[in-house]
Amino acid sequence: MYFTFIFKYVLSSIYRPKMTLSLEKSSISLLLLLFLAITTISSAHNITLILAKHPEFSTFNRYLTLTHLASEINRRQTITVCAVNNAAMGDLLDKHMSIYTLKNVLSLHVFADYFGSKQLHRITKGTTLTATLFQATGEAPGTSGYVNITNMKGKKVGFATEDNDGHFSSNFVKSIQEIPYNISVIQLSNIITSPAAEAPVAAPADVDLIDLMSKKGCKEFAKLLQNTQISKQFIDLMENGLTVFCPIDKVVNNFLPKYKNLTKNGQISLLLYHGIPDYHSLGMLRSKNGFINTMATTKGKNNKYDFSIKNDGDNVKLETNVVTAKITGTLLDEEPLAVYKIDKVLQPSELFKSQSINSDNSAMGPSSGADDGDGDSNDDGDTTNNNGGMIMNVNGGWFVTFVLSIGLVFG
Repeated sequence: MYFTFIFKYVLSSIYRPKMTLSLEKSSISLLLLLFLAITTISSAHNITLILAKHPEFSTFNRYLTLTHLASEINRRQTITVCAVNNAAMGDLLDKHMSIYTLKNVLSLHVFADYFGSKQLHRITKGTTLTATLFQATGEAPGTSGYVNITNMKGKKVGFATEDNDGHFSSNFVKSIQEIPYNISVIQLSNIITSPAAEAPVAAPADVDLIDLMSKKGCKEFAKLLQNTQISKQFIDLMENGLTVFCPIDKVVNNFLPKYKNLTKNGQISLLLYHGIPDYHSLGMLRSKNGFINTMATTKGKNNKYDFSIKNDGDNVKLETNVVTAKITGTLLDEEPLAVYKIDKVLQPSELFKSQSINSDNSAMGPSSGADDGDGDSNDDGDTTNNNGGMIMNVNGGWFVTFVLSIGLVFG
């Protein structure tokens, strides 16, 4: 609303009769202020750069990067990061946890709300529960991903898990940096202890992909991988990086008549279309928009087999030229393997007739020839990255507005 008011004011000034030179200069100045304001909001905070100014938190900073929590922190609008110094991190690392368990422990120290120094000392009724990234990932059993913050005697602020029996394992030390209601980075005295977060997590190499999908709502998709004997292709990629989108059982069962109408090669291509030969955490997917190649992608005009990743708030949508699917859950998100549940079978235009991706209906059926919907009909006119990378769309709405505004001023 604030920017809309400024913009309307500037436009009204531009078209006002007998504009004076000073008014014209004023309009240009307002446009520049609008540009600066929008670009300031558009530029996200960077937790890595914030902590890099403080060497005493270098170990904590390093492990935020190694666990990919840094990218998740950077993409969020409102967040609190509870850092501990190198000595406290040393105590944690002495426990010789896997990187996957460390991620759970550190994610317990990232709150999905803003707590600056003033807010911590003015908590309503002196105590509150706040959700952490450990809770948000779905890895936390029950409500073990919530942290209790309590004002204590001597103006101390204690931190502990929800079920803490009155014992607070960590206290507030100081504020490191605060950008009000955007990001607060504070120091705690110790790591917040949590049996749930510190529980051993199996490395992806030890994960049975088929068993994982079968037990978590994607049994029918897992069967198709086994029946076509291509599950090995997925498993072989797990060590170096793999992202799998598995449709839930209900949608696979509804899709089976179309699947059976495909040739054997078409069935294999369809299944490979649900895998990306690289690791993409949910945070990474939420922060990117653009086309991405799949395991089915091969060289050649009619074999692009890509789809577009688009974000709507925290929702991640996968758009082909035929259907739009949404990620509805996470089966596993531990580098180098990520497995997500989706609410539709991904249908490539190389195999199915293209239609409006905004339609709620499925495609009419398999295409009659290899040239139907070969991927040249991409709405955005983007090209694919043959190396399996993401091609980014520039979110330039504000920039276009600014350029058009300047044109109106000088026109």
